[in-house]
Amino acid sequence: MSSLPTEPVANSLTSTSSDSAIEKKNEDIELLASDGQVLEEDVDRLELSRIKSGAVDMDLDEQLEELQRGMSRIDSVSPNVVGWDGSDDPENPFNFTKKKKWYITMVTALATFCVAFASSVFTAGIRDIAAEFQVKTLVATLGLTLYVVGFALGPLVFAPLSEVYGRNIVYITTWIPFMLFQIGAALAPNIATLLVSRLISGIAGSSPVSNAAGTLGDIWVPAERGNAMSFFTLAPFMGPILGPIIGGFLSQYVSWRWTFWLCLIFSGTMFCFMLTIPETFGPTLLERKAAKLRKETGNQDLHAAHERSGMSHVARFRNSIIRPVHMLFTESIVFLISLYCALVYAILYMNFIAYPVVYQRERGWGTGIGGLPFLAIGIGMIAAVMTSPAQTRLYIRISEEKGNGKIYPEARLPYSMIGAFCLPISLFWFGWASLPHVHWIASVLAGIPFGFGMVTLFLCMFSYLVDSYLMYAASALAANTLLRSMFGAFFPLFASTMYVRLTPRWASTLVGFLALIMAPIPFLFWKFGPAIRARSKTSRGL
Repeated sequence: MSSLPTEPVANSLTSTSSDSAIEKKNEDIELLASDGQVLEEDVDRLELSRIKSGAVDMDLDEQLEELQRGMSRIDSVSPNVVGWDGSDDPENPFNFTKKKKWYITMVTALATFCVAFASSVFTAGIRDIAAEFQVKTLVATLGLTLYVVGFALGPLVFAPLSEVYGRNIVYITTWIPFMLFQIGAALAPNIATLLVSRLISGIAGSSPVSNAAGTLGDIWVPAERGNAMSFFTLAPFMGPILGPIIGGFLSQYVSWRWTFWLCLIFSGTMFCFMLTIPETFGPTLLERKAAKLRKETGNQDLHAAHERSGMSHVARFRNSIIRPVHMLFTESIVFLISLYCALVYAILYMNFIAYPVVYQRERGWGTGIGGLPFLAIGIGMIAAVMTSPAQTRLYIRISEEKGNGKIYPEARLPYSMIGAFCLPISLFWFGWASLPHVHWIASVLAGIPFGFGMVTLFLCMFSYLVDSYLMYAASALAANTLLRSMFGAFFPLFASTMYVRLTPRWASTLVGFLALIMAPIPFLFWKFGPAIRARSKTSRGL
């Protein structure tokens, strides 16, 4: 019986039982690929070598550990394949010291936080920007929209690039323009310069958003990854929450331009730290090791396992771009979950427009104090992350009962059912508690269930996509990111008009009903998910 993953995170390594791997090779092949450590075009070869070498007699946990650590038993088939030098090879990212792993985790998480922070810190100065450049508020809001559009476009290129050339080269080369265009935004003489700077910085800054989770998957084995991923999960959500608060005080007491100078200081500091972290992508490290050995030994036949796959870098890059879009429109699970996450993400970014209407326009608060209500959403987010151990225990229990110990993706969904109803409740609550004569604390507290529901949904839904698609999980998540970022980019454009003309009461009620319409989606997949996956060629009916 296969062992179950030990944490409900997006990069969990999962597999089915391999007791009959020889007889059922085609059925099990794709389920033994780890996150980025084995490329999909190499799985057939690795599985065949595993069988020939007798690895099928190993306990499944040991098989997964061997495969994930890169101790490719293919060495017994082809002596020219370069692998790691045993289970304790210090060059293997999985053998980095705990201190080193946590350092890498902290740096990548803070880089993601920095980029997410830069997305929303802009919103605090929208009114001042519109006034200075004499444009409508809608035009000034494009600075937020274009930045988040960059989040949708960048990962389509940077994610596959990181799987061809490694993580670090992508981080460093994209981080430089991200920093430089903070200067462009801070010194912008007109609205056009500001908007172009925001678009380019959004595209460039998206590399840690798309690749940081992969970095964590490079260094943490599944049994250790839970705490690291729980810590990392807060970064892309807490960044947008703290942005309007800090940006509000800067815009009120200094200038909106200082929001970009702060981003430059923050990103410049992070750049120094990013230069200190090592490459973590196993295939890239093995390529370098093979190149070094070819030079030292003169044996030009030495190569890393994935280098003989026959698929060029261009072909791999092209497939990585096309597959997410294809899955978005052909896989009902991917489409519905991506649509749901996109709506939730859009509501988060709409709040950056709605909260100033409620607390600054209607209640007369200053820009700085008017951002403090976002802290309630952050509290809800932290509470959601703290449920992670309970989610893991429930996942294991349900998988043992309904999946007979094998992967049962629907076991990821129970907590999302709670989160699904937290969202509409919080929106109705916020809308009608925002009446000017109602004490401010009533509407502020509505942010707690919103933050809890949002993070719970994202954690569960992402994990459900991974368990459902395994080898193609990266493509499923890329499709999710694409649609989610587009919604997050364009919803704020009409949020200001909607909240002013409809009033926050009816605008929040409208958005609440949209969230309520989407709420049955986790229940739908809980009941019909296995049947839907059984008909999917990509999911293979796990």
